[in-house]
Amino acid sequence: MKGLTPIRALSHIAYLSVIVILSSAANSINIAEVKGALVVVGLVGAWRYGWAMLNFSRALIFLRVVYPIKRRQRARAFAQSKIKPHAFFLATSYKIAPEVTAPVYHALFTAAAAAPGGATVISSVVDTADARLIQQIYDGMDIDHDHVRLHVDRIAGTGKRDALARALELIAAHSPTAHDIVAFVDGDSCVPADLVIKALPAFTDPDVGALTTDEEALIERDGLFRKWFNLRFAQRHVMMSSMALSERVLTLTGRMSVFRADLATQPGFIRQVRDDSIDHWRLGEIKFLTGDDKSTWFWLLSHGYKMVYIPDLVAVSMESQPRVGFFDSATTLMVRWYGNMMRTNARALDLGPRRVGVFTWWSILDQRVSIWTTLTGPISVLFASILVSPLVLVVYIAWVMATRYVFCAIIAAFRGRSFPVVYTFLLYFGQIVGAAIKSYVSFRLDRQKWTRQDTQFSIRAGIGTRLRAAGSVAMHALALGWLVLAIFYLSATT
Repeated sequence: MKGLTPIRALSHIAYLSVIVILSSAANSINIAEVKGALVVVGLVGAWRYGWAMLNFSRALIFLRVVYPIKRRQRARAFAQSKIKPHAFFLATSYKIAPEVTAPVYHALFTAAAAAPGGATVISSVVDTADARLIQQIYDGMDIDHDHVRLHVDRIAGTGKRDALARALELIAAHSPTAHDIVAFVDGDSCVPADLVIKALPAFTDPDVGALTTDEEALIERDGLFRKWFNLRFAQRHVMMSSMALSERVLTLTGRMSVFRADLATQPGFIRQVRDDSIDHWRLGEIKFLTGDDKSTWFWLLSHGYKMVYIPDLVAVSMESQPRVGFFDSATTLMVRWYGNMMRTNARALDLGPRRVGVFTWWSILDQRVSIWTTLTGPISVLFASILVSPLVLVVYIAWVMATRYVFCAIIAAFRGRSFPVVYTFLLYFGQIVGAAIKSYVSFRLDRQKWTRQDTQFSIRAGIGTRLRAAGSVAMHALALGWLVLAIFYLSATT
């Protein structure tokens, strides 16, 4: 298997040996004394592992059977149409280093040059230095400048949503048709050279509103952060492939996604990008600062459009660690990601399974359910290890190591690569810490902050806001308390 070095192979042998050694502790445990914990862990595990295997199976069917057929059908339909659609690129840059901006825009202009019907690049920037650099890159490219046109839009630093909305209004002035496309590109993402050629056929289906692609991370420094990102993108590939079987992915990634241009320039779409919000029964109106990709996704979902996945298109995201340490960096990003997800979750559920599809709706529901089912296992085992024997914890560690090893092996197989054993610990970290963060943000939907920008929506001065913040703490504590009490009751009475 690709990437399997002798040292990596030895680390796998050592890892599996530790599992065997730890598992031997099970011989010293009286099963009858921990029956309750076993029932709780077993039931929750059966659900979680069954759900995972269902998604693995769906992803395999999509990648091996459905997508190759769809790709051929779309290619034939596009060839027969003999239409040369125009491609718009909407790129946003803010506080991005020049050494990142240069390859990003070089890749963008290369992809734009390959557009059969010409391309227009709208570059939304705040700093004059960025505008100058992007213009220099464009001028220095060996491309037909009549075929690829650049519009650098200098804006005030009022946030990404304002930048996107203004750029979409500029694109709307070109009166794009239903055949044209607009690619949303982050200023740190390199698009593939064949993006337009491979994306256009997907839009021969008039019900397709947008598509997203596979992603890989480019992180200079080796370490836990890079491995964690690589694992997350591998997991994303599997889940996107599973959801693509229902033709409705769960997110249109802000790093790089492609939309039907006539839809992305509708006033309602632009309005949702600029001024999205929800009404919360306790927190009142919550205006969205982050999560523009969730706003675009929800608009298309609520209007009944398909959102598809193109697995053989790969965007490269040039990521950097937002904080000094791995834990702080990972949790900072997860707070933003999961906050965006949970703010949109309830209104997506309200659309109902008939409108969005049963599997898609259930997957959205699982975003909530998985918070509590993920935390149930460790809590029940902790009770058993305190009340019965510490060896229960030892056996549970062996179980976690074994099951996550299997999961990592399956995830890596979708990439056709081997994996470092540290993936197993990073996978468990992402599940447990991720569930804890989801539970945290679920009760604090009004807390938002960009990683690069100082702009934020958070607790403001005033007795009313302080009361709402105290209410968030109280309700979160109450929910966790009921979870712990329920687990203790089931463990003790089963």
